[in-house]
Amino acid sequence: MRAESAARPVRVVVCDDQELVRTGFATIIGAQPDLQVVGEAADGLSAVHVVARERPDVVVMDIRMPQLDGIEATRRIAGPDVSGPAKVLIVTTFNLDALVFDALRAGASGFLLKDARPAELLHAIRVVAAGESLLSPAITRGLIGRFAERVRPAESDTGALDTLTAREREVLALVAEGLSNAEIARALVISHETVKTYVSRILMKLDLRDRVQAVVLVHRLGLAGGH
Repeated sequence: MRAESAARPVRVVVCDDQELVRTGFATIIGAQPDLQVVGEAADGLSAVHVVARERPDVVVMDIRMPQLDGIEATRRIAGPDVSGPAKVLIVTTFNLDALVFDALRAGASGFLLKDARPAELLHAIRVVAAGESLLSPAITRGLIGRFAERVRPAESDTGALDTLTAREREVLALVAEGLSNAEIARALVISHETVKTYVSRILMKLDLRDRVQAVVLVHRLGLAGGH
């Protein structure tokens, strides 16, 4: 992944109906040598068209936009039925919990508070681009926990967990706490590449699309740690 980043910048589309916010995000992102803004959109419908045309790696998506809101746009860009979906980073605020639940279902890969610092935005884009869905302790754990409470676990969920080895369950538990691959590697005293292999295997065995879905599953089954 590091070699790919050196060869080609992460392609980003910025979607926000507020021109000041959109331009600010694009300026911050475009100033980075490893990131490239390939398109902007002021509403959800335009976002879908821009993404279809540009095929970005990451879409920075506002929720409340005209014509088509960010949730429906996310579903059309990253939903379960989309072929070759882009990764969507939702930009949200604390008072939009209900909408974020819907965004999870729509296929969002991460969440960021709208008042986040520029460095946090850049970090979030890079994390999502690398396939390590952003699980910020400030917002995502709580949101996912409340989201999971609304969805009853299926028998297939618990059955799938039985296919995991003890080490895979250990890695899954740390993923559910919001730890990155690097943090899991330090915690278990194993290599970063080994963690990536474990995470990929876990997602494949549980038939999950990304780490967000893994965290939702853990919370839904009541297996998350009490913190």
